Amino acid sequence: MEARYGEGRPDRLPELAADLVRRQVDVIVASGFAIGAARTATSTIPIVMNFSGDPVGRGYVQSVARPGGNVTGVATLAPDVTAKRLELLRELMPDVDRIGYVTGLADTQEQRGAERAADALGVSVVPMIAGDPADVEQALQRLKQAGVKVVMFSSDPRLARLSPQLIGLSAKYRLPASYEFREQAENGGLMSYGMDAVDLGRRAASFVDRILKGAKPADLPVEQPTKFELVINLKTAKALGLTIPPSLLARADQVIE
Repeated sequence: MEARYGEGRPDRLPELAADLVRRQVDVIVASGFAIGAARTATSTIPIVMNFSGDPVGRGYVQSVARPGGNVTGVATLAPDVTAKRLELLRELMPDVDRIGYVTGLADTQEQRGAERAADALGVSVVPMIAGDPADVEQALQRLKQAGVKVVMFSSDPRLARLSPQLIGLSAKYRLPASYEFREQAENGGLMSYGMDAVDLGRRAASFVDRILKGAKPADLPVEQPTKFELVINLKTAKALGLTIPPSLLARADQVIE
């Protein structure tokens, strides 16, 4: 395996993808923005998606059933997950009418999905853009000053690399926060809900296996995640003075005490 990591910097991805193409690898497995970089770098080497967002909307494939080109894999439709995360936050704090939304990019598909889901729940989303630790602190300061009492961090890779800062600053400003990845709740975040990353990795590996055995990406339908996990950190809830509703605890896949 030839592993490359952009360290949360999308500008590094085109060269990393081009390097893999120069090395004539047999298959490229890519996540997030790296999928677009890989697709630009090659139209012949098979590309297996993992954490892709909407692959049709982003132009990675022609359709979910018939991808058509050299790209297939697992589609992670962020707006659906985002809507569920908002529902869980509203269940946690039913009196809240505004939810802070911190992301690394403005006007993303995920943000639009959050706004639509918020409208359906009768709440509003207060968006803030943050790409580095200083931006995150400023965003949380502004949300706190505006009277926002709960925040949701997007799945943007720019933020994922800042997880320790997100968790620490949320505690500093006493803002209950929702994250997408299990590890973020395990490391001190209040609550996470998202796709089971281990399961997604295994499913991506099954695509690689079929391709190496002769299958064409164009003929392999794109799959969607089927396993999701809710993790709640009771230690963090206690530190914030929150009581987690029993109905929410009963649905959690993991409760950290």
